[in-house]
Amino acid sequence: MKEIKYGLSKRSIKKLVSNKLALVGLIMILTVSILCFGAPLFTNYNPNDINTTEKFVEPSQQHLLGTDALGRDTWSRLLYGGRLSIIIGVASSFSAAAIGTVLGCISGYFGGKIDWLLIYISEIFACFPQIILVLVIMAFVGQGVWVMIFIFAITGWTSSMRLVRSKILSLKTEPYVESCKVNNVSKMSIMFKHLLPNTMGIIILSFTVEVAVYILAEAGLSFLGIGVPKGVPTWGNMLNAARNLSTMQTHPLVWLTPGTAISLVVLGINFLGDGLRDVFDVTE
Repeated sequence: MKEIKYGLSKRSIKKLVSNKLALVGLIMILTVSILCFGAPLFTNYNPNDINTTEKFVEPSQQHLLGTDALGRDTWSRLLYGGRLSIIIGVASSFSAAAIGTVLGCISGYFGGKIDWLLIYISEIFACFPQIILVLVIMAFVGQGVWVMIFIFAITGWTSSMRLVRSKILSLKTEPYVESCKVNNVSKMSIMFKHLLPNTMGIIILSFTVEVAVYILAEAGLSFLGIGVPKGVPTWGNMLNAARNLSTMQTHPLVWLTPGTAISLVVLGINFLGDGLRDVFDVTE
């Protein structure tokens, strides 16, 4: 059994490596992540230090990407802000996928009224644009990094739930499931030890793609001033600080750098997602 699993893993890795776009995407993600999470190694400036005597300083050896309207170092804000934006994207996607996976397993395996109820609840969430749900919840809860992760998690689980449910529905009729039932294996064990591992492909793929979605969502909400508090450096807040038309025209680096970083990460995730889709495609 171990040899079979090792063979499948080796085959999957080879398939991923052979996809050049997926490799490019992985390199892009790793490069940005290393720079952001290793920020103290690449900059000596605090991203929140204000120096009004150095407003909109041009790029130099001291300030690689110049400064913003408050004299804050753009390079340090880009790195530290990227760290938070990536954390929000990954944590939100993981939380939403975890909720959706558990509910999808329960819905698909038990069926009947439980399945109907969970599908009905997911349809209610799907009826409202996520941005509206986020705004409503944020109006009561407030702003913050963990608040945003919480909101994304409880509003974004429906897609993962439907994917897992459909996979469980097709798997629960397999002979090994019937064998488990005959041998009095508990329902929880069948769901989470026997069925769930066979859905990991679509879960990983969904998780990867959703990371990009939540990074963009954070950037959009923070740009509008309703996401992460303005004092916290994120790529979205960097864009928010540059939304003045004159600033956009005369100091393009203030908004161009976070915009480029977001584009690179999202593009890298999409490239990697395409590669993972090929890896987990059992028809090939």
